[in-house]
Formats: sequence, C-alpha cells, structure tokens
Amino acid sequence: MRPDATPAPASGQQPETAHAIVTHVPRIVDAVVADARPVVLIDGRSGSGKTTLARALAAAIEGAQLVRLDDIYPGWDGLDAGSAMVVADVLRADDPGWRGWDWNVGRPGTWHPLDAARPLVIEGCGSLSRASRALATFAVWVELDGPTRKQRALARDGEGYAPYWDRWARQEDRFIAREDPRSLADVVIDETATA
Repeated sequence: MRPDATPAPASGQQPETAHAIVTHVPRIVDAVVADARPVVLIDGRSGSGKTTLARALAAAIEGAQLVRLDDIYPGWDGLDAGSAMVVADVLRADDPGWRGWDWNVGRPGTWHPLDAARPLVIEGCGSLSRASRALATFAVWVELDGPTRKQRALARDGEGYAPYWDRWARQEDRFIAREDPRSLADVVIDETATA
C-alpha cells in the first residue's frame, strides 16, 4: 500500500529480499505468451512482492500495461472497492480504464484509459476475485510470512504506513476468507523460503 503522499522508492531500491521473486517471470511469460491479449492478475498480502513481480512481468510482456491497485483504492478502507473496480472498470470490454485516487486530498482523481487490445498486468490485494478470475487469462498468488511482509512494506512505504498496517490487514483477511484467491491462482509463489 503506497499512497501518493508517500514517495515511492526509486527503481531498484526495493528491499533486497524482494528481488528473488523476479526469477518466476520467465515461467509466467511462457504460460501466457500464446494468448492474443494476456491479462495477468497478481495478488497477495501487503509486502509479499506483488509490485516487484508485476513490474518485471509487465516489462517482459511486449506492450503490456500495468495497473496497480495502490493507485485505485479509495483510501485506507478501500480494498473491497478497489477489487470491485478491477471488474467494473479495468476489465470491462468497452472503454476499459481506471480512476485514480488522490491520496493527498482524499477523493477520486484522474481517469486513466487502457488499450483493450494490449496485454494487461494487474497487481494488488483484491485483484484476484472469483469475478476477476473469470475475465483474466492467468492468475498468480504471492505468499510470504507476516513478519517479513511487514518489514518489507514499512521499509518500502515508510513509517507513514505503520498506523494503518492492522487496519489494512483486517481487510485482507476478510477478502481472503470470502474469495480464497490462492485457490483461484494458476501459480502460487511461496517466497517464505527465500525471504
């Protein structure tokens, strides 16, 4: 979770332990390369490595567009709303796109159109639901232990995220209990052993 008010780390400044996840990119690319327009969902809890994997995957798939739910969630209580927007806006057949959330003023921001003909990588907790899985070609669940995830997330986003960690985790718990995204995934990447 990285609101716009919190500066994103420069490229290559993610915690070192997150880099191991990019070794999975070639097998995912191999799995989707035959699709005319692959749509890949990458889900997992905060700090699990979704963003690192998604950036590497989007760079490896020619012409891919990357959508980060961190840019869409309408505030700190917006996981379910962000998940719903994946289906209602990002994955719709006609005029797909997404409305950003302006974290600085706490209200909806700019509309970002998507090209319905180009590959798409969507990452964020809540991206892999039963409804979104039916509209995608491939899905990934990223698993990592809680202490490592929290350490990574706070190192990435700063202490500004610390007061919201438990609040966000409760939303993740509810979403996971309701949708069981891990069971919907084509690939489960368990980074616990490499963290």
